[in-house]
Parts: sequence; C-alpha cells; structure tokens
Amino acid sequence: MEAASVETIPEGKEWQYEPKWDGFRCLAIRDGDAITLQSKSGKPLTRYFPELVDALSKLKAKTFVLDGEIAVPRGKLFSFDDLLQRIHPAQSRVQKLAAETPVILIVFDLLAHGGAMLATEPLDSRRAALEAFFRKYLRGHKSFRLSPATTRLADAKRWLRQVGATLDGIIAKRRDLPYQAGNRSGMVKIKNYRSADCVVGGFRYNEGRKVAGSLLLGLYNDEGLLDHVGFTSSFKEDEKPALTKKLEKLKGGEGFTGDKPGGPSRWSTKRSAEWVALKPKLVVEVCYDHFTGGRFRHGTQLLRWRPDKAPEQCTMDQVAQKRGDLMKLLK
Repeated sequence: MEAASVETIPEGKEWQYEPKWDGFRCLAIRDGDAITLQSKSGKPLTRYFPELVDALSKLKAKTFVLDGEIAVPRGKLFSFDDLLQRIHPAQSRVQKLAAETPVILIVFDLLAHGGAMLATEPLDSRRAALEAFFRKYLRGHKSFRLSPATTRLADAKRWLRQVGATLDGIIAKRRDLPYQAGNRSGMVKIKNYRSADCVVGGFRYNEGRKVAGSLLLGLYNDEGLLDHVGFTSSFKEDEKPALTKKLEKLKGGEGFTGDKPGGPSRWSTKRSAEWVALKPKLVVEVCYDHFTGGRFRHGTQLLRWRPDKAPEQCTMDQVAQKRGDLMKLLK
C-alpha cells in the first residue's frame, strides 16, 4: 500500500495519523521456519539484514505478515547512509555491518497472523490487532518498535513541526479501508520538501573531461514511456570517477523512450544533444522547487540513491500531486 503526496494534512474522523520514517519499506513474512523480508517493489531484502531475520526467527509467533520500515538508529536520528551501505554484494561485508550498525523494524501494520488474514479488515481493526501482537510478541525487543498512531490532528501537526530534526514527514491513512496494495487512494503523505524518485536514463560527461558531469532524469508517463524531465549534478568532485564507472557499465540502453534530451525547449543549450543513453536500472531521489511544462524548472538536488525502488515505480504522478511549497507548512 503506497501513499499519494499532498500539500496539507487531511482533516476528519476518518483519518489516522502516523510519523513517516526515513528507511526501507519492508514486509516481514514468517511462515514457520521460513522468513522473508521484501521491499515494496517486490525485491528480496532478506540477505541484507541477517540480524533482523535472526530476531524474527526467535519470536514465539510462527506465522505473520508485518508491514513496517527498516531503519538504522544513529543517536536520536536515523541514518539512511548507513542503511544504504547494507545493500552490498559481499555477504562478509553485510555480516560486519549487521554487527556495527544493526537495524530496527518499525512496525505499523499487521496483515496476517496465525490463520487469520487481516489485510481485508479496516485499518481500525488491523491497528488494534497490531498493538495486541506487539504487546504479546515484540515489546521490549531491541529489534522492534511500534510506530505511534493518533486520530488527533493536533498530534499530527506537532509531529510535522519536528520533521526537520527527527522525521521524514506525516502519513495519514483512512481508518475505514482495508489494506490496498498498489493503491494510493487510502493513504497520503506530507513531507518537508518536494521530492521525486527518478530513473537515471542517461548522463553527460564534464565538458573537456571523461567523467560524469550530470545525471539525466526520467519519469514514466501514462503510456509507460520514459520522459526526460531534468538533470542533477549535485555530487562531489571526488565521487565522479567511481560514478562514471558505475554509469558506463549501463551504456547501450535505449535511454529515454518518450521525450528525449536535446529537443527544443526553453531549457535547451548547445550541449543538450550530447548525452549517453543508459539502461533504465538506477533510481535516485531528488529534491526540486518547481515542475512545469513536463520538466524540473531548475537543476535538482541529489538526495540519495534508491536501490530499494523499482524503476517502473518512478511515474509522473509523483510530481503531479506535489503542488505548493511544502516548506511553508513547517513555519
């Protein structure tokens, strides 16, 4: 179940409010001795978090499906950079980081338990079941936390005032609806900046140098074609050689299948047609100020790489629903 981006917190008795955590969304599934961690794009996460698998295997509950967020505590905050390091091909490295930067699972929904399928129940019922499950099986365990929830708008507004220091934003969920996988109609999010997850469809070399100077960003339109929507170049100089190698391994792809870089527009330059097409494998989250005419008006700020997101999830509806200045909500 995914969230649509909105400008303000919705009001009404039909809404439940929760903090929005900065981590990897995860379904934790246990069926007897079999334990699976799955990202919201359907990718397996199990091998990357052995300490969480071990914690789940020790629970007295033997069959369940939990929806939550994997995060790495760092003092009073969470470190997404430390979390990102865990997605590593070497199992020895994963084991080392599991000991050095252990994760927690912040749970906010219970979709199944024992022989009961709860996903078809309304959120109010699922939340009550989750709290009972947490009290019985998870309370006091260092690997698990229960995400707070409230029906009071004042609490949600207070949380949102704390976004800059501790939270990624606010989630609002319809209390009367069942769990709706792949549907954004029953859950919305309010963040402290406008951001979008984009596919890296190509890149440009630095002028006069054979190192990456900017990433070309794409979003899938309603026809399923990847449109070029802008660029980002906000990465450090010493990162460019390694980044260039990473990008060059994906050369030879079709790149943008919809609108392409270099077409006539108010943003065109003499270098617009000079770019390298890539296979659509990499996803980045960028921060932006305005999106008009099918483009980010200015260059964007690279926030982070998103190996947990599938390129197909990077659609135009992200920017279509993010109107207004979310930063003003925090003043």
